[in-house]
Amino acid sequence: MILTVSMSPCIDVNIEVDSLSVGMSHKIISKRIFYTGKGINVSIGLARLGVRTFVTGFMYEDNGRLFEQELHREGINYKFVWSHGRVRENYKFVDHKSMLTEFDDISPKVTPEKQEDLLKIISEFAPGCEAVFVAGGLAKGMTADFYKKIFSVVPPGVKKVVDSEGERLRYALECGVDLVKPNLEELQRTLGIKIKSRAAAVEGAKTLVGMGAKKVLLSLGKEGAIITDGNRSYYCKSNNVAMNSTVGAGDAMVAAAMNALIRGGNDVEILRCGVAAGTAAVITPDTMSFRKDKYEEIFSSLFVKEI
Repeated sequence: MILTVSMSPCIDVNIEVDSLSVGMSHKIISKRIFYTGKGINVSIGLARLGVRTFVTGFMYEDNGRLFEQELHREGINYKFVWSHGRVRENYKFVDHKSMLTEFDDISPKVTPEKQEDLLKIISEFAPGCEAVFVAGGLAKGMTADFYKKIFSVVPPGVKKVVDSEGERLRYALECGVDLVKPNLEELQRTLGIKIKSRAAAVEGAKTLVGMGAKKVLLSLGKEGAIITDGNRSYYCKSNNVAMNSTVGAGDAMVAAAMNALIRGGNDVEILRCGVAAGTAAVITPDTMSFRKDKYEEIFSSLFVKEI
């Protein structure tokens, strides 16, 4: 079983309008609502690959029951730490020029007592898991070292996987992490550098290895991904596909890569699995994840080269 920790759930409301002008009234062409969060998305991806998974994290009383419906639909078990307030709602407006305008909400406060409750759940379930995945921003009242606190209660032998950046990632790396999955922008912000070539991207990923990661899976968006353990590095290009949605592509990549990791796959397999799932996610509209048949079809067509 894989335990995923969703630190910051959110409701993504994607709205299509003909045009967007400040101070004007607008008609909505279409609206899609996703009940999401990195840990939740990763568990959905794992479930679609036939992997047993369990979700925990923070949830909020006013509208959090909607997430339970989504998890029930996917056949995923869960145990949340419930707090007062509403799950944050993010609004994304796309106009006829494909211009994206975003309004990101903030999470309610999480008390120290609730934070301790989450650590207790993780310490209870982690010993029976093959891996623990942690991702997401922090709510009010939380500090970046909470990532270190989480991995500190994960026993030896259980793989640690993280998708984060900045201080949160640095604290996680202090515990030693089996797999880190940043994208290029997150890597640049974490290291405070500008990356302008693939060689520079590899060197940046190797820096994270030096900070405590055993493997770094670096997403390059539509260009594919790189994986390195600090000694050997590999690159896999994505297939050229119609991008129907980029929502959840990074989480799909993590799900498939983590599945390969716990099955003892080598770096080439982990990379191919991750790229296949990320690509399958972007061609699958109206969902936060991917279809297994598309994933398998894309996986069979991918090639990896050492760089």
